[in-house]
Amino acid sequence: MSTNIKPLGDRVLIEPIEAETKTASGIIIPDSAKEKPQKGKVVAVGNGSKDQPLTVKEGDNVLYAKYIGTELNHDGKTYLIMRESDILAVI
Repeated sequence: MSTNIKPLGDRVLIEPIEAETKTASGIIIPDSAKEKPQKGKVVAVGNGSKDQPLTVKEGDNVLYAKYIGTELNHDGKTYLIMRESDILAVI
């Protein structure tokens, strides 16, 4: 995935993975009841610092807290930019 956005320092650019629109039993979930995504794919990473290199890399699928990061719209896509420390896990 190529983007011309380059995060600085310990920041990471994430493309959120949308939540399911249908339950396992086939019930369609309306937009008003959908949860905010908590999973995403790392699109770009900063350089980190000499004392603390980044552990995530481009292409990793990650889990993050629900209301973390700054939302950014670029080229018709929505991204989140957040500090690596706000990422909870690589999945």
